[in-house]
Amino acid sequence: MSATESSRAADAPPAADALADRATMDEQIRVVTDHAARIFLWNYDRSRPQLVTLYNKAAAGQWNGLTDLDWSIDVDPERMAATQADPNPIRLIAEEAVSLPGSPIASWGERELTQLGIEILKAQLSQFMHGEQGAMMVAAKIVETVPWIDARYYAATQTMDEARHTEVFARYLHEKLGDAYPMSPFLENQVMALIEDSRWDVAYLGMQIVIESLALAAFGGMLRNATEPLLKKLLRYVIADEARHVAFGVLSLSEYYADLSEAELKDRQDILLDATINNRARNTTPEVWERMGVGPEVFPFLKEAAARRGGSVDSGFVANFYAKLVPNVRKLGLLDANDGYLRERWGAAGLLRFEGSADTADDYDTYAIGADA
Repeated sequence: MSATESSRAADAPPAADALADRATMDEQIRVVTDHAARIFLWNYDRSRPQLVTLYNKAAAGQWNGLTDLDWSIDVDPERMAATQADPNPIRLIAEEAVSLPGSPIASWGERELTQLGIEILKAQLSQFMHGEQGAMMVAAKIVETVPWIDARYYAATQTMDEARHTEVFARYLHEKLGDAYPMSPFLENQVMALIEDSRWDVAYLGMQIVIESLALAAFGGMLRNATEPLLKKLLRYVIADEARHVAFGVLSLSEYYADLSEAELKDRQDILLDATINNRARNTTPEVWERMGVGPEVFPFLKEAAARRGGSVDSGFVANFYAKLVPNVRKLGLLDANDGYLRERWGAAGLLRFEGSADTADDYDTYAIGADA
């Protein structure tokens, strides 16, 4: 073969059998169909001063995951699991389950419990990573569909925020902890439904109000317990961004929902019911137990152990979630719309005790870049 022929061969596209097979591609990507119409705006007037202020804060608060975080810090996963300010509740429940008659983890000692703590941390950070990619996609959808230029500008900054969050969580997992976990079915179903829905405000409601409230509760809980300095700073930056994102949702939807009909508002109230009291099966982390070599037979023992300890596996996290969610839903007017339809149902579920919880704006002020640690 001549030099010219060799060059052409090198430049030729790969043969079909050199490409990834369909099964491999299906493991790496998921195609989602978005049914929302894209719109182009001709009105560039900055007519919403609160959104302008929020956009300016977002522009000034951009941080760089490459240069603002010290990736040279050595991370010891076993030390992380052992030195949390408060032990992970799942580990505490597992410790209780070890002593139950017939428990499939009766033979576990400190080594297995420490590894469980590491796997739980990896699973949590994996869901953060997947959720942030979902938030990036939903924020990009809002850029294309929201009918106000000020909201569009802000959603563009959020898209960048979520890309940065996805990047740093993926890097932390890959470089410091090891293999990530797949996206949980609960989170996947939530995110995909928002991307597929044709209504732009539903993407707002589901992501900015519900999922971002979940994120603030999860990030805040991990930050309070973390002792590893790189993770602490990473979470601090992310929380400041996420609190701003929730504020964006509240500002935009409060205006929009003021003009919706009772039927339209009830539809949004039902979305919130489906995301809360109608859907209790959030995440039983079966993949964690599978990776630990334990099957679903462990779950009845974990439930009994949790009852002995006077709570559920995720009771603290759930309380923190509702403490973020309920006050923001009240601001939207959805708590009392339709003669208190949502208030009545959340009240019956005991959720109104969170109505007076601290405003999400407190999270932004507390964790903003430059605030005292």
